[in-house]
Amino acid sequence: MNEKGRHEHKIYVNTSDFMQLSAKLKYIAKPDENVLEDGGYKIRSLYFDNYTDKAVVEKLSGQSKREKFRLRYYNDDTSFIRLERKSKANRLCYKESAVITAEQCESLLLGNYDCLKLPDSPLLMELYTKIRYQNLRPKNIVDYRREAYTYHAGNVRITFDSNIRTSNSVVGFLNPALTTIPAANAIIMEIKYDGFLPDIIRDILQIGSRNQTEFSKYVVARLV
Repeated sequence: MNEKGRHEHKIYVNTSDFMQLSAKLKYIAKPDENVLEDGGYKIRSLYFDNYTDKAVVEKLSGQSKREKFRLRYYNDDTSFIRLERKSKANRLCYKESAVITAEQCESLLLGNYDCLKLPDSPLLMELYTKIRYQNLRPKNIVDYRREAYTYHAGNVRITFDSNIRTSNSVVGFLNPALTTIPAANAIIMEIKYDGFLPDIIRDILQIGSRNQTEFSKYVVARLV
């Protein structure tokens, strides 16, 4: 669980920017532990929403306080799946997570939500409650490639997300061969940090001279 709020900035970058920034970051920051031989890794997420598209509406309307639930695993490895609750309040982002087994996940996808009734896992219990009383349901799958770097001072994490694809066939979430379609032709740089962003990172990324965006992979996927 991450109870400490973090700052988060999202910025569109083009291919040339990405290549230059990535080349510079490799000299001062550490690559993410999930990285593969090509320098990146695959993320697959399954987002929850209700019949009124609560999460989409909250994002598009710019509500300052909002939340969303998602399941996530990496590099097609279904042996480690996490349930995450990501929320935003007072311009800070918060994330809580809990491990969920592939068997529990499969039951959930089939509509057997009792698999979440685990008193020793508050986050799973919270999702179960909101499935019951807010009508949350598995809604959309989002796949993308990520290249990520970390910098110790400020607990900084810089990621570049690309090849964003989607599917509304939620029952295929655990199937690596699931057919997906392009959702966005974009590279999104995300900068996350705790209390401060070190000058060396700010200078390399040129934060002040770039236009920030409220890009949401889930929302973009829902609008395809």
